[in-house]
Amino acid sequence: MIVARKKIDDFARYYGFHYDCIDIDALVRDFCIDMARGLRGENSSLAMIPSYLSPVSAIPRGKTVVALDAGGTNLRASLVRFDEEGNPVPLKTQRGTMPGTQGRLSAEEFYDAIARAAAPCFEDAGKITEMGFCFSYQMEITEDGDGIPAVFSKEVDAPEVLGKSLGTGLRNALAKLGITAPERIVFLNDTTATLLSGLAQIPHRCIDKTRDDGKIAPDRIGVAGGDTMGFILGTGLNTAYPETSIPKINFESKEKPQIVVTESGSYAHRWRGPLDREFDSKTAVPGIYTLEKASSGAYLGNLALLILKRAIQEKVIQFEKSDEILRMESLQTRDLNEFLHRPLALEGRLGSLFSAHEKDVIAQICYLTSIITERAALLSAGLIAGTMEHMGAGFDPLRPFRIAVEGTTYVRYHHMRESIEGHLHRLLCRRTPRYYIIAPVEQASLFGAAVAAVSG
Repeated sequence: MIVARKKIDDFARYYGFHYDCIDIDALVRDFCIDMARGLRGENSSLAMIPSYLSPVSAIPRGKTVVALDAGGTNLRASLVRFDEEGNPVPLKTQRGTMPGTQGRLSAEEFYDAIARAAAPCFEDAGKITEMGFCFSYQMEITEDGDGIPAVFSKEVDAPEVLGKSLGTGLRNALAKLGITAPERIVFLNDTTATLLSGLAQIPHRCIDKTRDDGKIAPDRIGVAGGDTMGFILGTGLNTAYPETSIPKINFESKEKPQIVVTESGSYAHRWRGPLDREFDSKTAVPGIYTLEKASSGAYLGNLALLILKRAIQEKVIQFEKSDEILRMESLQTRDLNEFLHRPLALEGRLGSLFSAHEKDVIAQICYLTSIITERAALLSAGLIAGTMEHMGAGFDPLRPFRIAVEGTTYVRYHHMRESIEGHLHRLLCRRTPRYYIIAPVEQASLFGAAVAAVSG
């Protein structure tokens, strides 16, 4: 493997996808520059979308709200109560199929299905005055917290819903069932929900000893503990954080920041090699989501397949059934992940192509794909570090910065979590100690919707 390792490293550097090709200081600096340009409304690869939603100043103990989560193929509705510690506790949860994934629906049919899913949450619950709705599709958030869907993905077919108020449609559908809609319905996307869920779930770890009552003191964004951001690495990639200045909408508030969704999967980083550009040209949306295409679960499998094919064509890697990989049209990330977790099992879409005597080749493929993983992890860590640099966060030992994470690629993909956390520590702590907590949050979209319902 010594000779093969050098050969694979040289191959990866030649085609520009080796992680050691990335200037990590420039990566963080460039991301900060693009964030600032996006906030000013200037040309930027980052949309920096205002949510018109602030982090909660305090989670009300004993409060009960309705939370809805619409994303992917599933629709969930839950009655959520915040206990005496501020933890979200689901009292009853309804699960169903996302409306529009089983065939085209009219707008009325779409909202009727959501209202039916939510209806049991209002039974015997008393008066519900707040509802949070995590809607994981591209939408514009209005100043009054309503949502205007722009486009559906994930096979949802309900074109009449697009361009119109989600709040109006939902209120009308609930009224048909004899349910008075809550006075406040807040719409948000899944990245904002992850951030808000982190406020409720990640430990604060900071008691202010100067207070007479010995309680946790609020930090500069009004939340006990440290500043918090949301980071998603699953099928897609995105980040959200609280912002004090958004010039493009004339927003300025240090006392009550507004959550901004960066749309960081679209970040146009400068370390794209020829195979990245070739891969991008074959995707459904060439030229955008360039960082997501190097990092997220929707793309890692097929990107690795393209790179592996080139390695075979250039005889960097050779084995008995090389031609079968060259004939493969696609490779799901889950199939690649299965192979990386148990490469010598000789099972699955990839593992079954090898014989027991080809352990050296299996090791070479694991080594090559590890380079792809490390680059994805470094790019992801760069987004988090860049956000912290932009915020000036993570310097207070008593109020560590909280990074709330959601996504199966982060949690389950082979060595992704360890790599991201290792690169992040290196990026942040090379020159001075930084204090942060990074942790996955449970049921982020659902619990985040609940927190949004009580957010100011």
